[in-house]
Amino acid sequence: MITGTTQLLPLFGYPTYAFKAPLIYNPWFEKRGIDAVVVPMGVKPEDFPDVVKSVFQLTNVPGALVTMPHKITTAGLVDDLSTTARVAGSCNAIARRPDGSLFGDMFDGTGFTRGLRRKGFEFSGARCLVVGAGGVGCAIAASLAAEGVAAITVFDAASDAAAGLVERLREHYPQVSANTGPNSAVGQNLVVNATPLGMPGDPLPIDVRGLSPETFVGEVVMKQEITPLLEAAQKCGCRYQVGVDMLYEMVPAYLEFFGFGSATPSELRAVAQIRY
Repeated sequence: MITGTTQLLPLFGYPTYAFKAPLIYNPWFEKRGIDAVVVPMGVKPEDFPDVVKSVFQLTNVPGALVTMPHKITTAGLVDDLSTTARVAGSCNAIARRPDGSLFGDMFDGTGFTRGLRRKGFEFSGARCLVVGAGGVGCAIAASLAAEGVAAITVFDAASDAAAGLVERLREHYPQVSANTGPNSAVGQNLVVNATPLGMPGDPLPIDVRGLSPETFVGEVVMKQEITPLLEAAQKCGCRYQVGVDMLYEMVPAYLEFFGFGSATPSELRAVAQIRY
């Protein structure tokens, strides 16, 4: 039951988006006896800035989750941003600090890299290809840079988007060799599909002819667990990460960000009311 002391975490998005996050967070809150609830709020883009301002006037809102199409707009509505959010150019989480100011962060990439770490991927010295310089691709590239990889190659059909991401990576992580390049797996320790492409009938987002058993392959598509790209990875004997793993690794980062402790992906899967 929601009371006046319940901590509300709005989940901002457009009404047509399917909100699945509450079916992960809220059962976990209930199991842990935490008086908090994630509340989906469908907001049209033109109303979003005013809604954010109004919601944070409530005393029991410690923060908010943000999904499409508001992630880029959110970056301009908060008082401060994490380095990851600055590189990504967007944020998907807002926390209200003790002084009332709003701090924005981006966890799409954090969820991805946490999953890689859990699977034993070695970041130090790694050469990485990120295909897709949209919101998710930018976030993943930023998180890879923060983990200390040696080099990041960015490919996007929109060359300006790829160049912009490389410029931001060079600004905030000058120790990482960041460049645009082809979508070839040759010489890469990690290749990441950060585009919506990947379903049967789509062209493969990555030129898989350069895959080797030493290449780690990451996917962000969640509509199908084993995409054609991951099928190619399996045939080559590659280690890989399915798209939904990023989601379950992202939630613990959110929980820590909002001060609700943490959880393992297996704990979240055990109580979640959705199945992928």
